[in-house]
Amino acid sequence: MTATPVTRATARVPASGDAERTFVPTHVTDVRKTLGPLARGRHDLTTRIGTSAYEGVWRATRTPDGACVEHLCQQGQQITVRAWGPGATWAVERAPVLVGGGDDDDDAFCIDPARHEVLHRTWRLNPGVRTPCTMAVWETLFRVILEQKVTGKEAASSYRMLARALGEPAPDAPGPKLTLIPDPSVVADTPHHVFMSANVERKRADTIRRAASYAHRLEEGAAVSLDEAYRRLQAIPGVGEWTINEVGVIALGDVDAVSVGDYHVKNHVSWALAGEPRGTDERMVELLQPYRPYRARMVRIIHMSGLQPPRYGPRLTIQRRW
Repeated sequence: MTATPVTRATARVPASGDAERTFVPTHVTDVRKTLGPLARGRHDLTTRIGTSAYEGVWRATRTPDGACVEHLCQQGQQITVRAWGPGATWAVERAPVLVGGGDDDDDAFCIDPARHEVLHRTWRLNPGVRTPCTMAVWETLFRVILEQKVTGKEAASSYRMLARALGEPAPDAPGPKLTLIPDPSVVADTPHHVFMSANVERKRADTIRRAASYAHRLEEGAAVSLDEAYRRLQAIPGVGEWTINEVGVIALGDVDAVSVGDYHVKNHVSWALAGEPRGTDERMVELLQPYRPYRARMVRIIHMSGLQPPRYGPRLTIQRRW
């Protein structure tokens, strides 16, 4: 899916069963900012980003070799990753790809300071923001489906409740106690009332359950072409273009994915690139065309810039969905 970068690295597998690796990415990389989108809210049970109690990035994940807890810590441009659990070795071997060491090329991406001074400054001040690639398609899809047609706070709350109700403790590690995203076999058999108790209405619950029953095919997405991975996602009823592109950015490392159908992104892009307070998906795609094949990176920079379109109405409110 995404080429593994050439890195200077050392690795070991201690007798205790954990695995460790130190490497220097080929591109300037900021681990915390790159992996920031993996966390769903401050109280995410599966991912912790740079808390005062625990340095670095901690995440619980499932790999082809089993579950693990992964910790990434950075000093300068040297990144040390350590993992615990059956999937530890798999996780540390793929850490360079996780932190965006694939197709996110600095030399081919540029923002004209004469046209977009704020965006150019944001880009120059944040050279280490890469596009992550978790290769965990099911985990990302589970989170993204919960975000369909609801506010971010509501989705984070539902995600937290379902992780607590259906997840399982991650392997023992010296950091924060994390929870694994629910196993797809468990989710597929979960009755609707469990989702309803987490404020997830039947439509999203049915989509999640269908995706769970198809998870074994989805997880092969990291080993096939990007087009094939997207084709498999498209085959799931209830998984549309917005969901597919959100999964593509996080799980598949697609640096060109654009969130067509998002309630806010089209307005942010139109305001930042054209000074237009409201936009359409078609207008957003038009404005981002010069930045292909790095449109996902451009959208991330727009969000980081702080440029906000004017608001003309009340914010969306959190409400129960049944």
